[in-house]
Amino acid sequence: MRDYAINRLILLIPTFFITTFIIFVLVRVMPGDVLDRLLQDGLIANQEQLEVMRTEMGINRPIVNQYIEFIGDIFRGDFGKSLWTDRKVINRIGTALPVTLEITFLGMLVAVVVAIPVGVFAALRQDSILDYLFRSSAFIWVAAPTFWVGTIVITFPAIWWGYLAPIRYARLTEDPVTNLQQFIVPALILGLGLSGSLIRITRAMMLEVLRQDYIRTARAKGLVERVVIYQHALKNAMIPVATWIGLDIAFLIGGTVVIEQIFTLPGMGRLLVDSIDLRDWPMIQGAALFFTIWILLVNLVVDLSYGWLDPRVRYE
Repeated sequence: MRDYAINRLILLIPTFFITTFIIFVLVRVMPGDVLDRLLQDGLIANQEQLEVMRTEMGINRPIVNQYIEFIGDIFRGDFGKSLWTDRKVINRIGTALPVTLEITFLGMLVAVVVAIPVGVFAALRQDSILDYLFRSSAFIWVAAPTFWVGTIVITFPAIWWGYLAPIRYARLTEDPVTNLQQFIVPALILGLGLSGSLIRITRAMMLEVLRQDYIRTARAKGLVERVVIYQHALKNAMIPVATWIGLDIAFLIGGTVVIEQIFTLPGMGRLLVDSIDLRDWPMIQGAALFFTIWILLVNLVVDLSYGWLDPRVRYE
């Protein structure tokens, strides 16, 4: 187990460098840059001043040299400063990160709490009315776009009942009630959207495991059905489910970009969108770097969880 974890950590190193280089290049090939935006807004006098500033910022240097300098600064803990506000990127990420982590945690909690019990129940009641109902609901949740559901949830309560969710962001440590009012609806939208696919994979794996010989043997030995289901069947069925949850967590990080814009939550997704609009390169790179590290760590945790879920798994 230890050797496997070390090998996986070593494999993360080239993945990290390749991913960050791709992000670094894509940011610089976007049409226009922050200086073009400043010229457009009248904050730079003319084209000559723009070219001088490009030279001072090092934008005209070879991109490989810029990337090497960027990585060196990252390892020294310097993520740069915003080209618009002159605020340190690491400080801005520090204020936005708790928002994204909270909505990700709540959304994933909703998905798991809804999907796994429903998927297990649907498998145990295969082809019953409730099974068809749950499967139909899962298809609806998967098919409904997050941005559309979020817009509907904001629009219609405001029209019918004059209700608007709190706009000013409240920290959980400062005002827990207002904070939960802001996060409960986005978390439900994200969680139910993810639970559709999770219900289907949980149901399918439970049906496969319940047909195995060791389950019939456990029942023949007189074990209580609850023990057979939850101690023998469910744990073995959870390996593909755990993989799917890991994929969903990565998807959930991307989903926050949309949901944070709709519900005006000052998280990493909204920070990334605003930074792209402003062509704020250091801020874009910092936000994208966070998403990269998050996904790499989630994949590592999922891989390491297989040995705990199934004792038959051996790490070589």
